[in-house]
Amino acid sequence: MIKSELVKRLMAQCPHLYERDIEKIVNVILEQITGALRQGDRVELRGFGAFTARRREARNGRNPRTGAAVSISAKALPFFKTGKEMRQRLNRSENDTPKGS
Repeated sequence: MIKSELVKRLMAQCPHLYERDIEKIVNVILEQITGALRQGDRVELRGFGAFTARRREARNGRNPRTGAAVSISAKALPFFKTGKEMRQRLNRSENDTPKGS
C-alpha cells in the first residue's frame, strides 16, 4: 500500500473529513516518526510495532560494475520490528478470526 491508497482508505472510513485534512494528518504522523528517529528516539506503536534508527559507519566498498574502490559515507537506516499483536493478527488463519473483527 502506498500513501495515497492509505489516504483513500481513511477517507472511506471517515467520510466526514476532507481528503486534504486526512493527507495532512498522515503527513504529520510520518514527519513526527521521522523527526523522532532523527533525534535517536525509538517510536513504538502498541499493537503494531516499533521503529528505530541504526547507524552505519563509513566504510570502503566496491563498484560492482568496474570493481573500483568507493568510499561509502556514514548514514542512519530505519528499522521496523513488528509487535506481538501484529504478528498474531498476520498469522491468524481464517478459522481463528474472532467474531466482531
